[in-house]
Amino acid sequence: MTGQTVLFVEDDDTLRQATVQALELAGFAVRAFSGAEAALTAIPPNFDGVIVSDIRMPRMDGLQLLAQVRARDPDLPVILVTGHGDVPMAVAALKDGAFDFLTKPFAADHLALTVTRALERRGLLIENRRLRAAAAISEAAGPLLDESGAMARLREQVRQFADTDMDVLIEGEPGTGKDLIATMLHRGSSRCARSLIVVPCEALSDEQAAIELFGHAADSVPHTRLARVGQIVASSGGTLLLDAIDALPLPLQARLLRVIEDREVQPVGAVRAEAVNLRLVATASDLSSAVRDGRFRADLYHRLAATCLRPPPLREREQDQLMLFAVFVDQAREQLGLPPYAMTDQDRRHLLAHDWPGNVRELRNFAFAVCNSAQSGVSSEPIDLRARVATFEASIIIDALTATGGNVVKALGLLKTSRRTLYDKLERHGIDPEAFRKD
Repeated sequence: MTGQTVLFVEDDDTLRQATVQALELAGFAVRAFSGAEAALTAIPPNFDGVIVSDIRMPRMDGLQLLAQVRARDPDLPVILVTGHGDVPMAVAALKDGAFDFLTKPFAADHLALTVTRALERRGLLIENRRLRAAAAISEAAGPLLDESGAMARLREQVRQFADTDMDVLIEGEPGTGKDLIATMLHRGSSRCARSLIVVPCEALSDEQAAIELFGHAADSVPHTRLARVGQIVASSGGTLLLDAIDALPLPLQARLLRVIEDREVQPVGAVRAEAVNLRLVATASDLSSAVRDGRFRADLYHRLAATCLRPPPLREREQDQLMLFAVFVDQAREQLGLPPYAMTDQDRRHLLAHDWPGNVRELRNFAFAVCNSAQSGVSSEPIDLRARVATFEASIIIDALTATGGNVVKALGLLKTSRRTLYDKLERHGIDPEAFRKD
């Protein structure tokens, strides 16, 4: 019918086979399980199907399965199957979030109709999530705007990774937008309704780090009898961001690796580990160097680096500097309540000559600084952002051609761009280098 899958859970072999056959004859794709535990492990991130489960089962029953499913995804439809004696229990389950319930024996067409309604709702919800995720990523992507294409590829990777539950390493120089990318990953995921928990590893002492991350059991820490929930558990169902993970003390790196592998956390002083619905995002400047220096475990690095995003430094995005500066100028004007700002020759020279070791963060600070300190030279009329960028870009090209007497090769050296890019921009702005040649 729709390609969506029904996960059917029933411990009775005969009933399970008969129900699977009825669902398949109705056109549904079905995966059958004899126990709730196996069904739970088979639910992928952003699962677009539904779950049909018997209530009375050994080990984990249908109500416990419902609770586990809702902890992962409150909007995933669960249809419960019950005997006549369990109807009050099933009605209570509806209040706890079950989509519907069927009493045994049920007609095949009644089952098909209920599953169809659940799949329709799930399909609409998944589509709305995707639309909201795309909108959230676009809204958050300001400093990742580009004209050259490098950041467009990065944004596409962010969209792809956001739609999964994979752990992600974001590796890049300071100021390249690693925290922003982590926020985009969270906002674009099915976990966006839960919290993004940020742990700045550089700010943690060795003593603090274990308790901050893993928590502690009651009576296990001096001067307190209360248990403390660690940030890993607090992030369950949401996203955990370990900022500057290379600063995490080595002994805790081994414990973190076990958490990543087992999806279980054992608080300090606790006897047992507890399951956690973890999605980890980590940032670092250069983890491979930390491994070589002995500051970071190689096994943890290789586990994290399997899914890695690397935002390029601003010096490799020369064509993006004009657009970004204009964006930040507009942000500064709005936040500081200033009128439109006209870029000066001094601003232009700085943009062209500076190497931006602080990357996008430094460029943003520069834009805010020039707007805040401006005493004159502001325009009285609002200027469209694209028009401002185009005017600024054309003026820089004109300045370069004027200085070089229309010599395109020398202008390329001043502009620090490729021949193809320059000719594209000359055509776009209607600039003829011959007009600048000196007799």
